[in-house]
Parts: sequence; structure tokens; C-alpha cells
Amino acid sequence: MSSGFYTRKPLLRMSRIEIIGMFRPQRENLLLILHELQNNNPEHFISEEDMIEIADYLNITYSSVYGVVTYYSMFSRKPRGKYIIRVCRSPVCEMTRSEGTLKHLQKILDIKPGGTTTDRLFTLETTECLGRCDESPGMIINESFYGRLDFDKSEEIIDHLKSGER
Repeated sequence: MSSGFYTRKPLLRMSRIEIIGMFRPQRENLLLILHELQNNNPEHFISEEDMIEIADYLNITYSSVYGVVTYYSMFSRKPRGKYIIRVCRSPVCEMTRSEGTLKHLQKILDIKPGGTTTDRLFTLETTECLGRCDESPGMIINESFYGRLDFDKSEEIIDHLKSGER
């Protein structure tokens, strides 16, 4: 089911200080630090405390960190589910019915884009382009890509994740 185009090995759970300390205190490490903190957080988000600590470590303003976190859609300031589903909304995916896929996912998960299921298992988001137009419509769940989606395939993927299968 997954094309496996990229799979990041998760870090063992580390403290905020340990993660930040993995990087030199240089501004150009800001995105790397943010990604590692968010990926290491079981709720997949950047907390207020994270942003304060990063600003202090990099000797930059809090507003600089906040601006980056709020600018990029891959970062979240609120807790998200175990599985983050990002449905592509690029023009190519739109032409191949990603809108229908998104609506179907909203129906079976009972959430709107930006929402998280009550069991905190799934968060549904949209994204601009996944760069896999030849396999549209597509989505990424965490870091696994799924393409050539239709209603049945989308539902099958969700059912597998609900049952704990990968």
C-alpha cells in the first residue's frame, strides 16, 4: 500500500533540551530543530515552551520562531492525532478527484480538515503539493505516501490503521 518514498526513523523519546542540543546554536538550524521536536512529540505539535526554548538557544526572538511555525503548514501549534493525514489539493490532484477523496475521508472519520478524531487517532489536513502527480490523487499519512486513491482504497487504508496494521 505504501510506496515507501521516505520513512524517517523515529528517535527514542528525548527531552526538549536533548533534542535542541543535538544542533549547533545557529539560526539556520531552526527548521531542523522544529522538525525534530514535533516528530518527537507524541501529539505531533510544537508547544509554546518549545518555541521559547528554541528562541533562547538560538539567541533569536520568540516572534522569529513563532513566525516560522505559523508560516509553514507542516508545523502545528495544537495537538494532533497519531496518524496525520495530508490530502493533496494541487491542481493535478484536484482534476483527479482529490476533493472527493477529502470529502470521503471527512465522512468516514467524522472530522473536517484541521480536525482530530475524538480517539486522537487521526488528524485530517490538506496540503498544496506532494510532488507525486503521476500517482494522483494522493495523500501522505505521517511519512508514507498513498496514491491513485479512490473511495475503497482510502477506506481500506484507514481500516488498516485503525486495526493497528501498517
